Amino acid sequence: MIKNYFCFFILIASFSSLAQSSQVAKKLPQGYYLVVAAFSPEHEDYAQRLSTSLNKSGRHTDYGFEATRKYWYVYLDQITSRDECISEYEKIRKEESFADAWVHTIKDEADLKEPTITKTEPQPQKEEPVSIAIKEEPKAEEKKPELVVTEVVENPKAAPVILPQTLKNTPVFLSLFNLTNNEVIDGEVEVVNTETSKLITRVKGNDYIKLPNPGTKSGNLTLISNTFGFRKEQLEINYKETERDTLRPYVTLVGNFYMINFGLSQIHKGDISTLYNVYFYNDAAIMLPDSKYQLNSLLELMKASPTMKILLHGHTNGNGRGKIIYMGPSQDFFKITKDVVNGSGSAKELSEARAETIKMWLVDQGIPDNRVEVKGWGGNRMLHDKSSSFARKNIRVDVEVAED
Repeated sequence: MIKNYFCFFILIASFSSLAQSSQVAKKLPQGYYLVVAAFSPEHEDYAQRLSTSLNKSGRHTDYGFEATRKYWYVYLDQITSRDECISEYEKIRKEESFADAWVHTIKDEADLKEPTITKTEPQPQKEEPVSIAIKEEPKAEEKKPELVVTEVVENPKAAPVILPQTLKNTPVFLSLFNLTNNEVIDGEVEVVNTETSKLITRVKGNDYIKLPNPGTKSGNLTLISNTFGFRKEQLEINYKETERDTLRPYVTLVGNFYMINFGLSQIHKGDISTLYNVYFYNDAAIMLPDSKYQLNSLLELMKASPTMKILLHGHTNGNGRGKIIYMGPSQDFFKITKDVVNGSGSAKELSEARAETIKMWLVDQGIPDNRVEVKGWGGNRMLHDKSSSFARKNIRVDVEVAED
């Protein structure tokens, strides 16, 4: 029993040590910072993900910890002077997402000087003086405490925050990240009317957006992540009483925006994820150049899980016959070259040829042939009527995890 307590104590101490070392490693040095968000000490992951997401969207940000005030700050990077910081501050405050940004200054103060102490040696007595030698151990030089003084540049008064903060007057930041390593993931989020279960819109993740009003009495919205290679995550939020939702573990109010955290898990055996952003030329088993981005996501998934085996399901819009354009000897996966092979066949053959093209590309990138199988379905598993406005979504390749 004592042994168990001892192990538990060591475990707690280890976590504490890791947290402290992380804060020291990211401690902010003296300088001027244009801060766009602040998080409590236990939420370094929030600061890290927000900074990474802003960088992906074209910003140049970083984050760090200030021990005096005990906050993680996300700030615009590469600002060296106070004047430059204030100049950027005046620009960025005009943006709705950064209306509460502020200039924060950290400067080191010189070490305090200790007073000099003069010792007076005792005079020996005249009568039979006795000399006693006492050997003193040298005292270790004590480090003087380093004082850090922070000051905030006085800023103009911010526009008043409308209370309560609802989705009508407050944007949200949809943070999509991998639960395993905390890395930011690109993807979409479906916004659904909770009462009617109807899709309202699809929005881009890792960005500031205004969520739509469902127009219902409850005001409830359902948010469903749609990220290739990861299981869907469904979260709920209320349009009218959003502040109440900050009690939920995945909703955080950060100044003038809500941060909604989608912690996503990678797909496992039996799961299916669709390559909706892999496109083909008409009547061809050759991909459009725009397909490269999501293909790289599939490649990263395969590399991250060396034992994973997949089955590629090819689908078309309908079951008619027609011409099929195959890659030529040059094997250009993303271009109709002069040496393409013109043929004909069924929709099932076209769908299988397209799945085979993706397999060939993966093998060309170093994935073993035996980890990928293909199957063509033609138009036997269409998602929408072939004449509807969503018919193009029938043309797709699904990735099924056969082994993980």
